[in-house]
Amino acid sequence: MNTIMLKAYAKINLGLDVLGKREDGYHEVRMIMQNIRLYDKLTMKRINEDKIILKTNLTYLPTNENNLVYRAIQLLKEEFHIKQGVHVELQKHIPVAAGLAGGSSDAAATLIGMNRLFHLKLSKNDLMERAVKLGADIPYCILGGTALSEGIGEVLTPLAPMPNAYVLIAKPPINVSTKYVYENLKLDEQTKHPDIDGIIKAIDSKDLHGVTERLNNVLESVTIEKYPVIQEIKETMIQFGAMNALMSGSGPTVFGIFEDLNLARKAFYQLKIEGKAKQIYLTDIFNRKRG
Repeated sequence: MNTIMLKAYAKINLGLDVLGKREDGYHEVRMIMQNIRLYDKLTMKRINEDKIILKTNLTYLPTNENNLVYRAIQLLKEEFHIKQGVHVELQKHIPVAAGLAGGSSDAAATLIGMNRLFHLKLSKNDLMERAVKLGADIPYCILGGTALSEGIGEVLTPLAPMPNAYVLIAKPPINVSTKYVYENLKLDEQTKHPDIDGIIKAIDSKDLHGVTERLNNVLESVTIEKYPVIQEIKETMIQFGAMNALMSGSGPTVFGIFEDLNLARKAFYQLKIEGKAKQIYLTDIFNRKRG
């Protein structure tokens, strides 16, 4: 097998809580992560030349060590003294710098692809241990599905599958600095923390309403204050039939959860008309098989 094709799935946060800042400068988080059926495509090929060639459909993306895909290849090439090279074609569909873990998911798919291409015989846990060296979200992107994420994001507990639903994704034409959001986050007695345990119980009970009524992200307090369009997109989704809507990660992408496909389509077209979002996708929950 000299060529392999992989899908790198986006994620949303059904709940995102920040418990405090650690001595090492990272923040302690507690989040519910969920894959959706929106993905990038990677085609990886072994080549005889000892080099990494990365090509992408987005001209503004770096194709050197500033790209997580490149660094994921480099990591395993160095550890396992791999003398062959790798050629990667990356087709981006997940919005960039959007709070959907697109770059992390690409890196996770790359680690999985390297493991298969070069027969490294690494288990999923082995890959996750290496993934955290590249980024806190990458171990989750290897695990996938529905999961509780703790620590800086690397302590993962698989959960029961999220009930099926339609998911409307809308990214306004702004980029948000995760660093800025965390630096400006104020945690005090006024902070409304998500009911993470309640979300987990609702997922266990296959209670979609129980999940959606508890959607909450503490980072919204920073990002929405700076970019009010995020709140406006949320309100449009709810007005047009979303059970609830929330910002994913540090933003600026908003997702709405719908039971009714027709309502989701109406909300999609309304967002198109309003023009507040640059990228809009209608997709659904994706629960991949464990193993």
